[in-house]
Amino acid sequence: MTPPARFIGSEIYRGSSYGDWHPLRVPRVSTVMDLSRALGWLPPEAYIRSPRAKPVALHAFHTPDYVDALLGAETSQQVTPEIRARHHLGTPANPVFSEMYRRPATGVGGALLAGELLRHGGRLHLPGGGTHHGLPDRANGFCYLNDPVFAIQSLRRHGARRVAYVDIDAHHCDGVEAGFSHDPDTLLVSTHEENRWPRTGAVEEEGAGQVFNLPIPSGSGDDAMALARDRVILPAVAAFRPDAIVLQYGADALLEDPQSRLAMSGHAHLGVLRGLLPLAPRFLLLGGGGYNPWGVGRLWTASWGVLVRARLPERLEPPAQAVLRGLKWHGQRRVTTPPEAWLTTLIDAARPGEIADALRARVAALEARLVAWV
Repeated sequence: MTPPARFIGSEIYRGSSYGDWHPLRVPRVSTVMDLSRALGWLPPEAYIRSPRAKPVALHAFHTPDYVDALLGAETSQQVTPEIRARHHLGTPANPVFSEMYRRPATGVGGALLAGELLRHGGRLHLPGGGTHHGLPDRANGFCYLNDPVFAIQSLRRHGARRVAYVDIDAHHCDGVEAGFSHDPDTLLVSTHEENRWPRTGAVEEEGAGQVFNLPIPSGSGDDAMALARDRVILPAVAAFRPDAIVLQYGADALLEDPQSRLAMSGHAHLGVLRGLLPLAPRFLLLGGGGYNPWGVGRLWTASWGVLVRARLPERLEPPAQAVLRGLKWHGQRRVTTPPEAWLTTLIDAARPGEIADALRARVAALEARLVAWV
């Protein structure tokens, strides 16, 4: 019998912010928790409070010097010029803030617990995870620690020999690729916006033959992701026959997100999620990017609904609407009043979009690699 889906969360995300000027000033995980409860999808027995990873556990990927520097920066709330230069702490992207160790260590603690909870199969949502840019010796791209790496390691320790990692964030998963690109028992598949930071993840990057990167042109909509899903993502994962799937589910590919120029609706993400779910007995859904509080909160909540096999409502009832109406987006001039659909629905109307010839050519190149690989 398949275990019921479970949700790993924490209250640390409710009051924690990178700063009033930073893209990660917006509430995200707390919105998913509140909205899921308002919909009746998150009963107490499904919710698990995330533990916080201890410093020594982080040495499985991050260097001891970096972990010490991160701890020291949180304690003192400052960094030396040497620490900033070496570890990229105290930069505009990776600022000093009050929970700069505890918050990412909570994400890693959830990732470590996820591998244990999925030992016998099941579905698990960790919206506080997905910090896929973190590198062994430095913070990178808003990511102080790399919880997807720890999730893959934990799944391995608890019986999953082959792990497929799929990443549909608008930004390439450079930190995860750095950790596993030469591991034949880990499949890495990433879709990301072309020419978007960190400007890695070219089609030609192959690693040990288990890396499939697909840059998607700016302005692409749902049809572009459907093409990637049907001809690259699902065929690659099915051919790999994983024991576990980790899906990084960044919401920054949505049209309304300020940190990319993709033009998708949540239907693009849900299509990938639904397609992947039958392909492995263990399934871990992570968060990731997403900087519009209504966009990310609604999408990640809808995805939790898919995991628990709930019917996604066409229009939200007043308690759920109240959660969304209570959100604020401080410092964002482009959206002073959210559209009514952001307050009353979980998923916007489909946004098909044109499929660029360049994308079709890249998909064909990856299909040729898949044939040779299989």
